[in-house]
Amino acid sequence: MKLYVVMPCYNEEAVLPETSKRMKKKMHKLIEEGKISSKSRVLFIDDGSKDKTWHLIETLHQEDCIFSGVKLSRNRGHQNALLAGLTVASEYADAVISMDADLQDDINAMDKMIDKYKSGCDIVYGVRSKRDTDTFFKRFTAEGFYKLLEKLGGEIVYNHADYRLMSNRALKSLLEYKEVNLFLRGIVPMVGFQSDIVEYERSERYAGESKYPLKKMLSFAFEGITSLSIKPIRMIFNLGIFIGIIGVVGLIYSLIQYISGSTVSGWTSTIMSIWLLGGLQLIAIGVIGEYIGKVYLETKERPRFIIETTLID
Repeated sequence: MKLYVVMPCYNEEAVLPETSKRMKKKMHKLIEEGKISSKSRVLFIDDGSKDKTWHLIETLHQEDCIFSGVKLSRNRGHQNALLAGLTVASEYADAVISMDADLQDDINAMDKMIDKYKSGCDIVYGVRSKRDTDTFFKRFTAEGFYKLLEKLGGEIVYNHADYRLMSNRALKSLLEYKEVNLFLRGIVPMVGFQSDIVEYERSERYAGESKYPLKKMLSFAFEGITSLSIKPIRMIFNLGIFIGIIGVVGLIYSLIQYISGSTVSGWTSTIMSIWLLGGLQLIAIGVIGEYIGKVYLETKERPRFIIETTLID
């Protein structure tokens, strides 16, 4: 079994030396145990880093052929960088494991993933067993996101990010999805095939800064929801009907009050209604605009990534 471990990197010079050290030890151990082929590789994807990340990848490749590298022409974001690595690895590997380079994912979970792959699974999801290392806010918002996405019709594995194993045929099937707006943790379950999960405990980041501050996390969550489901538009439609019914009831009530001579000035209620309806209309236009924007980007068919350099033996 030839295994490739795909690891997107963006400004990871602080953590890459330790990551490569641990991955080298892990890969050689798996090779010695006969679980993977000696031609297996760790594939780092430099997503347009501004530090010495690519220089470190080149050095690692020169020192040990178990390390390979792909350099993108510019920063394209985590999902596109991951897809670039998966695309390259699909030409060489029997199976691919994707994970982040920050050492938060437990590399020892790879053993169970490989075992499940050999037992017949094409996709094995790494799932967090608990979130004790997260703050209350992050835990609450993350769990709320998974539940919300499920309610909106998105098929997603609870507490799973992008730590997963995919067989070559599952990977080739994934690459048939051509959308520009990528949300891989939602697209992969659409592929089908036999799948399973492996639970693991996520650690604190070893070094460097998180690449997902609150603003970026919220943007990523909104991207996922609008990429996988059209229910937000349906919700706007239903909300419009509901407000319309309330408007009709209010009109009837106003006419009754007028006929009975009980009309009074309602400046406050009028102003509040205008602000409420105005706000709802702007939200509705914004959501619809997000979907139109996605359609616009899809029709352009621009490349999702451009590879500048490849280091693979």
